[in-house]
Amino acid sequence: MTGAMRVGHGFDTHRFSGDPDRPLILGGVRFEGAPGLVGHSDGDAVAHAVTDALLSAAGLGDIGVLFPDTDDKWAGADSLGLLVDAAARLTAAGWQVVNADCTVVAEQPRIAPRRPEMQARLSAAVGAPVSVKGKRAEALGALGRGEGLACWAVALIERQ
Repeated sequence: MTGAMRVGHGFDTHRFSGDPDRPLILGGVRFEGAPGLVGHSDGDAVAHAVTDALLSAAGLGDIGVLFPDTDDKWAGADSLGLLVDAAARLTAAGWQVVNADCTVVAEQPRIAPRRPEMQARLSAAVGAPVSVKGKRAEALGALGRGEGLACWAVALIERQ
């Protein structure tokens, strides 16, 4: 299967937390002054979506299978670390990441000012380019009301 390529898709959504001490972390970057996301780990929906895209492409399950929210071991876990683990699993299975792309849909925070930092941290974790873009829900539904955010990711991998 030399030269074989596969595509994976990932998705994650979280609602905003009412806990003023819960930090917002997206793509491994802390957004000061913004409400955090509810989640068993650090709630980094961007890292979660990219993780699922990679695992999906390689047929290695998903984030919920490998790092279940029913296991206290993963409580408060650094989601960028989970992404590093997933990328290592791909390598061990004979795959390498070509690239990944993630779209964040949120009314807040603004993604563009932190995009370069998010892309750098995600790319370092994956070992390949990861692009990030922000979109607004334009007042439609729960996302448009600012109740939370959602992320979609796609990843391309190739056989080593």
